[in-house]
Amino acid sequence: MEGVKVTTEVLIRAAVLFALFDTVLVAYLSRFLESRLFHQLKWPVTIISGIFWLLVWMIMVSIFWEPVYQFVFPSWSRWLIPPAMGVFFALAGLFIWWAATRLPGNPVISFCLLGGLWGIITHIWAIYRGILDKPPLLQGASPVAASIMPFFEFVFYCCIILGTAFSWQKRKKRNEPI
Repeated sequence: MEGVKVTTEVLIRAAVLFALFDTVLVAYLSRFLESRLFHQLKWPVTIISGIFWLLVWMIMVSIFWEPVYQFVFPSWSRWLIPPAMGVFFALAGLFIWWAATRLPGNPVISFCLLGGLWGIITHIWAIYRGILDKPPLLQGASPVAASIMPFFEFVFYCCIILGTAFSWQKRKKRNEPI
């Protein structure tokens, strides 16, 4: 990945693209996933969140360890990060589901927006750990852009998690193989 740079412009473009996808996906899910069905997704959301983030972090440490993550995590943690993040994000998914069921309004929209806020929090933590200063790939990118883009990125991921959990729940209720 020599010569490749993640710039502020790249982060802004990514935010706009994610926002476009988010608008369509959140509108679709909030229309077809009724509140009563959302309330039944506690464990499917938790499990799918864990599996999703385990896989995301397997990819991240496989592809981006040398250019990014070796600068912010100790080397011994490389293959412990994916299962740890899977468990951590499963718990986060459970908490976000719980909060979304208690907020007024559509719980699908609440879930996705809370997931976006979680993205901001996790990326501010990463910035604090030096993710924009240490890896040459990310040096020079705006901390503001690196904090805002994840909101839209994580809303997108929440749509994937929620859609998968809903599909899994529907198949389970019909006793179909997954």
